[in-house]
Amino acid sequence: MSPVPAKIVTSNLRHVRSEERIGHDFTASSGSNASTGSEDDNCWSQEDDQISAQYQTIRKIKDRDTISQMSIESSDSSNQQPIFFQAGDIRRRLSECVNTPKSKSGFKRDPEDPSAAVLKEPWAEKVERIRESSPYGDLGGWRLMAVIVKCGDDLRQELLAYQYLSLLHRIWAEERVPLYVRPYKISVISNDCGFIEPVLNTVSLHQVKKNSKMSLLEYFLQEFGQLNSEEFLTAQRNFVKSCAAYCIVSYLLQVKDRHNGNILLDSEGHLIHIDYGFILSCSPKNLGFESSPFKLTPEFVDVMGGVDSDMFAYFKILILQGLVAARKHQDKFTNLVDIIRAGSQLPCFNNNSSSVQSMKNRFHLNLTEDQLHGLVDNMVEQSIHSITTKLYDNFQYFTNGIL
Repeated sequence: MSPVPAKIVTSNLRHVRSEERIGHDFTASSGSNASTGSEDDNCWSQEDDQISAQYQTIRKIKDRDTISQMSIESSDSSNQQPIFFQAGDIRRRLSECVNTPKSKSGFKRDPEDPSAAVLKEPWAEKVERIRESSPYGDLGGWRLMAVIVKCGDDLRQELLAYQYLSLLHRIWAEERVPLYVRPYKISVISNDCGFIEPVLNTVSLHQVKKNSKMSLLEYFLQEFGQLNSEEFLTAQRNFVKSCAAYCIVSYLLQVKDRHNGNILLDSEGHLIHIDYGFILSCSPKNLGFESSPFKLTPEFVDVMGGVDSDMFAYFKILILQGLVAARKHQDKFTNLVDIIRAGSQLPCFNNNSSSVQSMKNRFHLNLTEDQLHGLVDNMVEQSIHSITTKLYDNFQYFTNGIL
């Protein structure tokens, strides 16, 4: 990354500060510059004088500057002393932040996919790095919040999926089934925009394969150590618990568009599905192409240790236990979907009652546990050898470059 221009950085920093702090900063810095002469040339430049002129213009519209007025009142009420920062000090810290080498475990920066290197950086390290570069990083109330602003999509369907996953999460906790799901919060602002909570410390399987040039198992070995190491076995168990959970989610909600860009892997080995734009009765182009019960590739099975391993057997047991626990509370899921469906124009309800009835049928209330056990074995076998899953992954690769 090229160094940030000093004028832009200092201008932006000064615009967000309250008028009182800017006024004191301007007075203190100007006085210091006049008395010390050439010693402070690096701390105050001609560009900073231009910023000061901009500040005089800002003062003319202070009646409209609500944030500044609130900050002044807050400062006056608490009798706190203003905090002073030299322009050169801010410039130095920003330069150090930009030039600081990233974590060794991070991906190399790719101009075609710059998000991969950014997302691979652990969130705690990112927070600490940005705190050090912020002139307000030493304040007790300083916080860093991550959010995705999405426009052009109706997020009410994503909100339905979030509520569904949250309900599953609570039920599995009540029934003491050790499955892992990670519901992420959705704030719907209108019918075409909203906020999405990012899942921190994760990268997509596409980014893993593109940047590491490895299979999923090889990547696990690189990240978590050898096959018999405690760290690898813990990550493998996390992978199994989460993969089984999202297989159930994908089956009950009929989640489609399951390419590797919509499946994340976190720093503890959990597999996490995102993007629920196609659920229940809708699918990409309404083709219904992905016909397998859920996405379970041979690469996933390899991470579990193969089809003959104890972890793979544990994976199928978890799916069975998760389905049995969920169908005990089938009415809660039905009521949730019925409430949202009432008067809704969401694409997942295009077939109206038939899509909801199909979801009810997937709980298989008429089957015994032994019959449900056989159903789980058949679904797992069908998903591993699904030709439509392979074809859809190939389609995404040739059209969108998703590995």
